Amino acid sequence: MTSHLVDTHTHLWDKRFDHDREARMRSFDEEGIAWVLEVGVDLPTSRKSLILAESSPQVYAAVGVHPHDVKELDRDHLQLLKELARNGRCVAVGEIGLDFYRDLSPRPLQIKWFTEQLEWALSIQKPVILHVRQAYEEVLTILEGYPAFPAGGVVHCFQSDQRTAERFIALGFYVGIGGPITYSPKNNPELKQTLYEVVANLPLERILGETDCPYLTPNPVRGKRNEPAFVKYTVERIAAAVNRTPEETAIQLRRNAERLFLGKNG
Repeated sequence: MTSHLVDTHTHLWDKRFDHDREARMRSFDEEGIAWVLEVGVDLPTSRKSLILAESSPQVYAAVGVHPHDVKELDRDHLQLLKELARNGRCVAVGEIGLDFYRDLSPRPLQIKWFTEQLEWALSIQKPVILHVRQAYEEVLTILEGYPAFPAGGVVHCFQSDQRTAERFIALGFYVGIGGPITYSPKNNPELKQTLYEVVANLPLERILGETDCPYLTPNPVRGKRNEPAFVKYTVERIAAAVNRTPEETAIQLRRNAERLFLGKNG
């Protein structure tokens, strides 16, 4: 998979990378990583994501406010985010969405600021990175209320069923697959299908690979801090699900990511 790996969801700004962040970024070529997408969750981390993107041609940035953090969001903060998004290294708005699992922000506020950030992304024609947890139906209902999403987006760290994935795809979205595809099915007992089975029934052309580092470390390195190099384990599992080689899969996932975020055809 030489130089074809793309990690479409990283948080290298996290303090767990403070001691080796630059070293990890310098090792991208050696680890076969073409590029990564560094994702903010609030105004400070969106700024940090852009700083990292400006420091390396192999890093792009997304800016936005995570549903956990929208309780701190106001018009002034949103305006500052909009100014950050004008930077040429910013290729997406995110991560934004709804999280009804932890409810760290009141649900009405989550819905208000998700909708506002979604409309902002539509107005500047940038793809969105969606965070969805125990709120798939609510997010889809909001998305289906819009006529179209020309710039598209991705539902990050997807963990639901095939029908839900197909509804996102029908709206022009990609399905982001991370470390959970490598976990035991027993870790998701509420699902009628394992994530592996869902991926096996989706078109590879609508899938993206990601780590969500430093979180959700895949097997066989689970227990360690997650990092971009570990996306290879997720790619290998996706490849097995769709009956393709890891190399072929990595190439297609890179094409998908570059079509969505960099506007490349191929």
